[in-house]
Amino acid sequence: MIEQTVLAAGGLAGTLLALALGGGLLRSRRDRSGLREEIAGLQDQLDDALSRADRVSAELTAEIAHLTDRRVPAVATRAAHPHVQVPGPLSPGFARSGPGAGLDGVLHALSSAMTQERKRVDAAARAGMRGTTREIQAGLYRLQDVLRGLQQQYDEPELAQTLFELDHENEQSLRRAQVAAVVCGAWVGLARQESHLVDAVTGGQSRIVGYHRVRVNNHLEPGTALVSHAVEPVAIIVAELLDNALRHSSRDTDVTVSLERAHHGVAVTIDDAGVGMSADERAYAQRMVASSEPILLSDLGDPPRMGLAAIGQLTRQFDLSVDLSTPSPYGGVRAVLLVNGHLLSHVDPVVRPPAAAAPRSTRPAGTQQPVPAETIGGLPIRTSASSRAVRASAGPARPVVPDLPMPHRDPAVPAADPRVPAAHDHDDGRGTDTAPADDALPQRRRRRPDTGAAVPAARPVPEQAQPPARTPEDSAAALGALQSGTAAARSTADPEGNDPR
Repeated sequence: MIEQTVLAAGGLAGTLLALALGGGLLRSRRDRSGLREEIAGLQDQLDDALSRADRVSAELTAEIAHLTDRRVPAVATRAAHPHVQVPGPLSPGFARSGPGAGLDGVLHALSSAMTQERKRVDAAARAGMRGTTREIQAGLYRLQDVLRGLQQQYDEPELAQTLFELDHENEQSLRRAQVAAVVCGAWVGLARQESHLVDAVTGGQSRIVGYHRVRVNNHLEPGTALVSHAVEPVAIIVAELLDNALRHSSRDTDVTVSLERAHHGVAVTIDDAGVGMSADERAYAQRMVASSEPILLSDLGDPPRMGLAAIGQLTRQFDLSVDLSTPSPYGGVRAVLLVNGHLLSHVDPVVRPPAAAAPRSTRPAGTQQPVPAETIGGLPIRTSASSRAVRASAGPARPVVPDLPMPHRDPAVPAADPRVPAAHDHDDGRGTDTAPADDALPQRRRRRPDTGAAVPAARPVPEQAQPPARTPEDSAAALGALQSGTAAARSTADPEGNDPR
């Protein structure tokens, strides 16, 4: 009985052991199957990560190639031509990623570096041109003095005409050198005293080819003038605007200039009947003359067009305003120069009349009296102490004999009073045998052809007996009569046409 019990217990233990071993084997198989599945999942994830990395690497490689082939050259071209568009990345989403932001930073740094380098190179070029134009201007001014000395020395009509033409050609070269110097940041080159505004306008007119096609209408109050430092800039701006109008209009058309009083100053309006400008050309011209940023030399084209750039430089420097945004009613271009009130002054038109060649004001006769120095047209203006002193010390008004107008003369330079004779033409009434002082130059004495006696000094004409002011036409007629008489006398003295000298 005991043996049966032992045998039953041993069989039961073996069964339990077998069951335990079978369960362990089943669990081991299940664990190995799950591990294989997990390993397979990890392998798939690794494959996906490697695939994504390959795609990102290929995309980045393509973007870098696109950066070097297209975007960097476009940034370099845009530095000189702002209208050029820089292409974006190949993938729209790449710009929002980290590498995309990094490449955009590279382009921004490249653009900044190129801008700074262009400014450095442009500054060096400007400095070189300033030195060159300064020497050219000095030589042209010396040549101008020589030509004007020859004009005063010789009165032969053909030689005088040739000298006038040479003087005008020299004036063209001087204007171009002056414009180049202004574009390079140099000073305008001339210091003027306060002058009539109409004289500054006609002074600019005298510096251009085709000045005879310009018609100036002066609607300002007599005595409207510019402060000294604004005379030459206004003359330069008017000359460049007129030159542009004459170059782009037919030779049988006129260019009209109107001087009008504006609320904030004086407006000089220039209208031509030329070819006009397209919208893009007008926008470019307006940017050149009115931009607050300086224009680089490389922006002026090849060959460089410096006229508008010089105007822009002067408007920024002297607080002037030029507008080219409106087409002319004649089909061409309308340019408006606005001179603000703080640049205006007043010159007594009786004490210092404008040049004889300047157009007279179209104001009614009743408004031709000098206006108060403090205001012109109801606007406050600046009046210099010298002008007030001249008016205070001036005597009663006397008629003024105007100078003979010459096309080469710059009316912005005040002309000498023709009523005052030269120093060597005065006679002190003491005879011709009086020895000069030790520090005085010998003076020429006029003698009568019959007696040889010195001509006494002419007595001043009473105020009411003085002749009226001569017009430019009267002066021209007098000069023509003198030249005709001289030619007739020479032909009578030498019928064969030989030189009497």
